[in-house]
Amino acid sequence: MSTKLTINNNGSVKIEGDFEIVDKSGNNYGLGGRTVLSICRCGLSKNKPFCDGAHNGNFDHEAVAFDLPPKKV
Repeated sequence: MSTKLTINNNGSVKIEGDFEIVDKSGNNYGLGGRTVLSICRCGLSKNKPFCDGAHNGNFDHEAVAFDLPPKKV
């Protein structure tokens, strides 16, 4: 199964599929077998990097897809 990231309006990034999450040293977070979870985007979660819903009413972003400019050479 591939990995899908969904940028939610006014909230988290939802990750679905086959993935692992590691810290800056390469150590795995224990995900308890989860295949769906959300990552904090607002910085308010007490459970970072995972979302705990603290963004509700405190984070405003309308997630609309767009194309990035070409990579710089």
